[in-house]
Amino acid sequence: MFYVKTVPALKRASADIHFKRLVLNRAVRCTVTSSSPAQTEHDGVRSRGGSECPGLSGRGGRRREGAAAANEISVDFEQTREAYKSKDSLELLRSLVVFKLCSYDFLVDKNKEIMDLAKKILGQKSFDQFMKMTFYGQFVAGEDHNDIKPLIQKNHSFGVGSVLDYSVEEDISQEEAERKEMDSCVSAAEKENIGKDHRERKYQVHKQFSDRRGGVTGARTYFYADEAKCDQHMETFIKCIKASGGSSMDGFSAIKMTALGRPQFLLQFSEVLVKWRRFFTFLASQQGKDGLEALEQRLELTQLQEFMTKLGANGDFYGWFTGRKEDSTGCIDMLDWNSLIDDRTKISDLLVVPNVELGKLEPLLGKFTVEEEQQMKWMLQRVDVLAKHALESGVRLMVDAEQTYFQPAISRLTLEMQRTYNREKPVIFNTYQCYLKEAYDNVTMDVELSRREGWHFAAKLVRGAYMYQERERAKEIGYEDPINPDYESTNRMYHRCLDYVLDEIALNRKANVMVASHNEDTVKHTLTRMNELRLIPTENKVYFGQLLGMCDQISFPLGQAGFPVYKYVPYGPVNEVMPYLSRRAQENRGFMKGAQKERELLWKELKRRLASGELLYKPVY
Repeated sequence: MFYVKTVPALKRASADIHFKRLVLNRAVRCTVTSSSPAQTEHDGVRSRGGSECPGLSGRGGRRREGAAAANEISVDFEQTREAYKSKDSLELLRSLVVFKLCSYDFLVDKNKEIMDLAKKILGQKSFDQFMKMTFYGQFVAGEDHNDIKPLIQKNHSFGVGSVLDYSVEEDISQEEAERKEMDSCVSAAEKENIGKDHRERKYQVHKQFSDRRGGVTGARTYFYADEAKCDQHMETFIKCIKASGGSSMDGFSAIKMTALGRPQFLLQFSEVLVKWRRFFTFLASQQGKDGLEALEQRLELTQLQEFMTKLGANGDFYGWFTGRKEDSTGCIDMLDWNSLIDDRTKISDLLVVPNVELGKLEPLLGKFTVEEEQQMKWMLQRVDVLAKHALESGVRLMVDAEQTYFQPAISRLTLEMQRTYNREKPVIFNTYQCYLKEAYDNVTMDVELSRREGWHFAAKLVRGAYMYQERERAKEIGYEDPINPDYESTNRMYHRCLDYVLDEIALNRKANVMVASHNEDTVKHTLTRMNELRLIPTENKVYFGQLLGMCDQISFPLGQAGFPVYKYVPYGPVNEVMPYLSRRAQENRGFMKGAQKERELLWKELKRRLASGELLYKPVY
């Protein structure tokens, strides 16, 4: 028997937090930045005073006491000398050449063929050296954990940390990728009883989209082979965690959930989670709660029981949520509803959905084999092993986001790790893709759960890497496009999610966020909000993240200003990182065409060094 007992004190605490958030938002809207001249300027960083509406107190609106007001920090992203002080002139020239080449469509479209031809002409050894002098050297730190240490230590000395990411990707044909995906995403029961289980098309594998590498930029892709291969991936991630712990005291390591087990489970569990959430929304609409944001919807259990009975359902729905009726407040929200699937003895028991007609929970699939049950357990065990290694090594573990038909399960498994390992400090970070229409609901619900249960919420906010693939798949298969309609709406979603987490940090110092963005406006927005909320960089609650080899004019000034900023650092053997580099070229084509400013700053710094006799400049650290 499973039940959830809703605690009135939690409800009151939640209401109090929402009231404080409302006061906080009103307070910071009154904040006015002073236009007085800068008081000090050093290394491209200015400290300046400010003023705000009088009469406000508390975290969101503390009254300033004249000249004793806390200084605000701003970062100047135009100071090329400070932005590129970690680079010698050859590195700047390499960046210019690589960025320019990435802007040519022909070279990008044919990059794999060109690299294969160069390998034949030059031979493997000379080709590897050429790549290290150009593309590989720009975007990849080195071949192994010993090779990458000098770059990590250099960046660290200039205030920039690392998120280690072992970027080896299996170079297989499209046919092989399709075969592996089709085999690993369909259960034995489905193969035997085609059409009998009521699965949604979005959460089934479709051959035309089974090669998940298509339409993806800058993200590794893993295809399931067998459990031994998953164990190898786990060992690789463990080495990455240990390398991160050995290279610095405050590093991150990135993992991908699809590398750790059979994706069939992620598909099925995602469908279950989405159906549970959709059913709650439907029931809320029957009680006149439609149109409200996810956390504002409440179900009155008495009305729920009456409605289900009218539908002809037989079951004690009130009893789903409370063992003793007198202990319940009589209302539940989405988090209470989701917790129905927490207490299950077998993993396959998680894969149940509500049956309205029968008034009971029933399996998503007719049956599971012993082997499939074991495969699901092994995936969860591997995830747990990685979390323990991260905790022991003093490393934060970053769980990457993936496709929307996998992501609900990935987020839920990550949340379960956070509930266990984020009790004392933020160890596990989840990734939220803000190009998704549901991003804000996902962030707010997870923040609220962390607040109720007392653990450290930790998030990485990204815009997203699967837009083209997701849009085409939704259109072809026939379900709603999960992506925001345009870039502007994605920007608004990103800032909305970011503002919510920043407010939570100001209210409750247990929240943490990494602003993983190359968008200078987003970074400036974050700095402004941090100043308004009195969030000090050295608290290490707000992090910034960019990819290695890109946007140094943002990363290094932030690091030198004392903000915790990190580079996503790929590494691996040259030949095995080629698939990653090939797609990075695809990504840079669009990015570099719109990144004229970065090229201009690189040229500006080279010309400055030439004019000042510093062309042979070598970074000192």
